[in-house]
Parts: sequence; structure tokens; C-alpha cells
Amino acid sequence: MPALVKFRQQSCRSWPLARDMKTTSKCTNCFLLLVLAVFFFWSAISPADRFTWWLEVLPVIIGLGIVGVSYKRFPLSTFLYALLTLHAAVLLIGGHYTYAEVPFFNYLRDELGLSRNHYDRLGHFVQGFVPAIIAREILLRKSPLERGKLLYFIVVCICLAISAFYELIEWWIDLAIGNKADSFLGTQGDIWDTQWDMACALIGANAALLLLSRLHDRALRLDPVA
Repeated sequence: MPALVKFRQQSCRSWPLARDMKTTSKCTNCFLLLVLAVFFFWSAISPADRFTWWLEVLPVIIGLGIVGVSYKRFPLSTFLYALLTLHAAVLLIGGHYTYAEVPFFNYLRDELGLSRNHYDRLGHFVQGFVPAIIAREILLRKSPLERGKLLYFIVVCICLAISAFYELIEWWIDLAIGNKADSFLGTQGDIWDTQWDMACALIGANAALLLLSRLHDRALRLDPVA
């Protein structure tokens, strides 16, 4: 079976179908970039707090720059670009309204009698969910690691490290600017907010690996760009 997969990967590049798949992949990536642009410009129009908007959207800008610079030398799978677009959309929505005031989650809070707006929890779940697939793809393509328990463990550790470092960034910003960072931190009075954020990222990383690993493997086999 592995020999058959290897044969397909090697032969695919020479088939006319491969060129069609490559064109389709590039068109899909362009569409995803257009979707991201629409979200970005919508988010930038009259946000709830302009300073908070910059803080929340900065990771999107940095990430877009990294993807743009690395696109020719190390293109990612279209599957992963779609997840990155989803992650960016979550950040841009949070930046526009602030995480504690996203309207639909305010509605859920009021209707369900929740103690807080939980969009921040969703944001940190995605902070583990998407980076898990990023780490998985890079490790599979650039390291000797193979699919299995060790890869799973290392990917989860990477996601936890990213989450912890982001919490340190929030702490540094709070020390630097004080009360102006309240909307960015989005703690909503919860003294355990930092721990909840990292727990949500941990759950997100495990969910991504359990739910998407097979789909990701298939995307890596079939995507002619990756």
C-alpha cells in the first residue's frame, strides 16, 4: 500500500490532471484570499475600539506576511489555507466588536443565562485547533517525524506553548498600558481566565488532531501545490 501511494505521488506530477488540480488549488487559494480581504475591510470599518482592533488584528497581519513570503518556497496545502482563513475571520470578528461584546454571543449569554460572553473561549479553542494542523503539516513535511503518538504529543505541546506565550503577551501589554488593555484581555472579571484560555487551546488542539488528521493526510496526498 505505501508503494502504491508513493507511485501516485510521483506519477501525479506528470499527468495532465495534475495541472488541472494545481490550477484549481491556486484558484481556491485566491478565493480564500478574497474572503480574507472582505473580512479584513469589514472589520476595519468603525470597530468598537480602534486600539483594541489593532492588537487583535496584528496576528492576522503578521501571519499574512509570513504566508505571502513563504508561498513560493513552501506552499501549504489548500486545506490548511482554508483553516487559516477561518482563524483569521475569528480574530477579525473579535477585533471589530471586542471579544467580550460579539453580538451573537451576547445573545447566547442572555438567552442561556450564562455568566459571560464566551466568544473569547471560542477564540482560544481555535487558537489550538488551527495551529495544531499547521504544526502537523510542517513536521510531516520537514522533519523525520512520522504519523503516530509522538507526532501527536509534540503537536499538542507546540499548541500549548503558543497559547502560553500569547498569555504572556497579554500580560506584558497589560503591564505596559494598564486599563487600556482591558478590552484586549477580555477577562470579564474571571480570575481564572488565563487558565481557561490555555485549557480551551488544549481542547482545540486535541479536537483538530482527532477529527481532522485523516482529512489532512488526504489533502497532503492529493494537493499538488503542497
